[in-house]
Amino acid sequence: MGLNLTKYYSINFSLPKRRKKIIKFIIIHYTGMKSENNAIKKLCDHKSKVSSHYFIKNNGQIINLVPDLYEAWHAGLSSWRKQKFLNKQSIGIEINNPGHSNRYTHFSTKQIVVLKKLLKYLIKEYKIKKQNVLGHSDIAPDRKIDPGEKFPWQDLAKKNLCIWHSLNLSKIKRFRKQQINIKSRKNFMRNLYRIGYSKVKKIGFKKNEIILTKAFQRRFRQDLVDGKIDKECYLISKNIVIN
Repeated sequence: MGLNLTKYYSINFSLPKRRKKIIKFIIIHYTGMKSENNAIKKLCDHKSKVSSHYFIKNNGQIINLVPDLYEAWHAGLSSWRKQKFLNKQSIGIEINNPGHSNRYTHFSTKQIVVLKKLLKYLIKEYKIKKQNVLGHSDIAPDRKIDPGEKFPWQDLAKKNLCIWHSLNLSKIKRFRKQQINIKSRKNFMRNLYRIGYSKVKKIGFKKNEIILTKAFQRRFRQDLVDGKIDKECYLISKNIVIN
């Protein structure tokens, strides 16, 4: 793999061993805890009932908590396209970061450098499409907001490790907060579903629209996450679908 891995196994995983070809997704998380050590302990504590395959420390060290061919417990109630409960089909990567509740910070350069190497390996090893490298907020937008708007998706996309739009950020910014008509709003939501986002069940249309729009913005329009559909968001969504 070309990575310096430390093995510190968690007991939180499901049997039996899964087939290699069932792995279709990579889900990226942040820990959302103040203490790095406590985050690792939680992922290994049987009482917490959570885990991930990999943990990336602040210093760039990668800990392998659950072997790839076992199902870790990181995605929970989740969906993307027609797939649900993505634990069975995914590899989870936790990146240490205090998160929004604890003075959310940028991810360290060392973390992102090793993440790129890890993603490159996993994508090749399991033949994962870059469209299926996702954040926790993508697959559970009503529950999760990680890895958040400070996660460098665009930087990863430059290495062909995930998707991003091909629009010039400074040029499309002039369309920010510009209202669009009802037809374009409907098309925007259709674009989100075509990208892979799923409707949140048992909530009203307007609330669903806001939740999915925020998830989209955290991923593709990161410097303004307000849940409001404007022309900038619409153009980005259209570009992603076309490409």
